[in-house]
Amino acid sequence: MDLSISQMMQLQKELFEPHKDKWHPMEPEYGKDFILYMVEEIGEVIAVLKKKGSTAVMEEPAVREAFLSEMADVLMYYNDVLLRYHVTPEEISEAYAKKHSTDMSRNYQKEYKELYNG
Repeated sequence: MDLSISQMMQLQKELFEPHKDKWHPMEPEYGKDFILYMVEEIGEVIAVLKKKGSTAVMEEPAVREAFLSEMADVLMYYNDVLLRYHVTPEEISEAYAKKHSTDMSRNYQKEYKELYNG
């Protein structure tokens, strides 16, 4: 299985539907809350790595499953943010591809040297 952005967004809409009376609406004013929830989930990913380590994530099925579950939560909240700001799969795909193109021609070492060494 290889989910596309549009499929992930659709799955989030499906998850939202039975909870729409209890969860925040899919509106921009709630987007920042879902960024915070996403950051909280990133913290849970960090906790797995901190407590179990990278080797366990790579070699122990139960640890890998916990790691992937937390990463999936991050992606779910990421898509919730996009949906609340009414971002389309095409928009985020285009932005991603454009950013990738820009980053491919960047000289990170030079930029950081200029930024931090003035």
